[in-house]
Amino acid sequence: MKNAVGREIPDYLLTGGREVYQGKNHMDGREFTKAAPTVKRYEAPRETKLASSIREALEQCGAKSGMTFSFHHHLRDGDYVMNLVMAEAVAMGLTDLTIAASSTGAAHDPIAQYIKDGIVVGLQTSGIRGKMGEVVSQGYLKTPAILRSHGGRPRAIEAGEVHIDIAFVAAPTADKMGNCKGWGGKSDCGSMGYAMTDAKYADKVVVITDCLVDYPNMPASVEAIDVDAVVVVDEIGNPKKIASAAARMTQNPRDLMMAEDCARVMEATPYFKDGFSFQTGVGGPSLAVNRFLENRMVEKGIKMGFAIGGITTPMVELLKKGLVGKVIDVQDFDLGAVESIGRTPGHCEMSASQYANPANKGAFVNQLDFVILAALEVDTDFNVNVLTGSDGVLRGAPGGHPDTAAGSKCCIIVTPLVRGRMATVCEKVVTVTTPGDCVDVVVTDYGIAVNPLRQDIIGWLDAAGIKHVTIESLKEKAYSMVGRPEELQWEDKVVAVMEARDGTILDVVRQIKPYSFD
Repeated sequence: MKNAVGREIPDYLLTGGREVYQGKNHMDGREFTKAAPTVKRYEAPRETKLASSIREALEQCGAKSGMTFSFHHHLRDGDYVMNLVMAEAVAMGLTDLTIAASSTGAAHDPIAQYIKDGIVVGLQTSGIRGKMGEVVSQGYLKTPAILRSHGGRPRAIEAGEVHIDIAFVAAPTADKMGNCKGWGGKSDCGSMGYAMTDAKYADKVVVITDCLVDYPNMPASVEAIDVDAVVVVDEIGNPKKIASAAARMTQNPRDLMMAEDCARVMEATPYFKDGFSFQTGVGGPSLAVNRFLENRMVEKGIKMGFAIGGITTPMVELLKKGLVGKVIDVQDFDLGAVESIGRTPGHCEMSASQYANPANKGAFVNQLDFVILAALEVDTDFNVNVLTGSDGVLRGAPGGHPDTAAGSKCCIIVTPLVRGRMATVCEKVVTVTTPGDCVDVVVTDYGIAVNPLRQDIIGWLDAAGIKHVTIESLKEKAYSMVGRPEELQWEDKVVAVMEARDGTILDVVRQIKPYSFD
């Protein structure tokens, strides 16, 4: 069956009431019953929930083959906890395991071997990178990986589509009963927003920390009332690896030019007024928008009402200068943001469900005026790919991209027209991760294109004297520079399913034809 973005979805995936993507507002008003979290048993007062090791905690929680274990990725490429837990589970002889992680990355390369060995048979996540992306793309995972946005994941958990047997929480600080948070220790990660829904809905919850503090560790991101065991290890991760190269402020003149164009587009709209709301991604040009916004806000005498999302130092600096009312934080992308949360007035933590779940009664993304996002590819229908590389290999993550694009009044994609010898603006993206009906403007180093669905924005840019071109002309310019890409070769097997944030199927990723990964 073909969906609303023109992707053919195999019929065998449309079982159990699953639907194809039919537009960003298709599910509006539909009701569902939340899955009831497992009721915790009555228990006599006890002095501690400390377990002597991860193995003891697994045994206490009744770990067995066939279970689903969840993890969160606030330590990003510095995370050690998933590898520690899975190594112990394998040593115990557990098999047929599913990993339900908020994201995975190069830090989790050892898991790739468990997939090849058939020990890990399922993967539900927002991102697949590194060796895991390679082995999944090669067809080693027994069942198709399920890719969800950061809002789609808590929606699926709360709806009972994902049942977590044991949630493992990597906690920079925790007390003996399990109250934990992301700061105050040696491995601070800041916000722990992705772990919150897991802790509420999982059958069992294990907190793993490298800094045990006095009881009670309050305010807690995950509370003791939801925790079954606490394990102290030497290290839960390396926080220096939280920040990626993409999260660093760019000095590239091309990036700065695009960032300034983004700010000009924002300023031309009626949304740019006192109290406006904003989120930016972590790509160089999108982060750089902050510096141009600051000048414009000061000139106009306006302030940002709130900023949300994955937070970086530039947004914290705007908060400290009094140019932002509140920063609401689901994840921290650099150490400056990590050091701010819980310490800077107005820098607050939120859960992933509060952030972006399309099925709750008030996700923050639905109050966004602007979002600035990066892209691997954008096509002439304004569909965006942030998941698969030009070679078809899983190398990225939808993250909050689809959620913020759908919820905001003005979604701006900023990307260079070409990268190396690859056209970024193209005829058809490899994989649709954010549908074109959610994207309003594309800013490149060779021009600005506005989605024809947004005639209002076209009028505002014209009134402001901001030139814009068609997305087709940008594509042709890109192809004239680097040539048309060759068609990718795929096997029939579906290795991953890209869910839209509402749970419908947006696209599928098929097994790539064999080639060397060396």
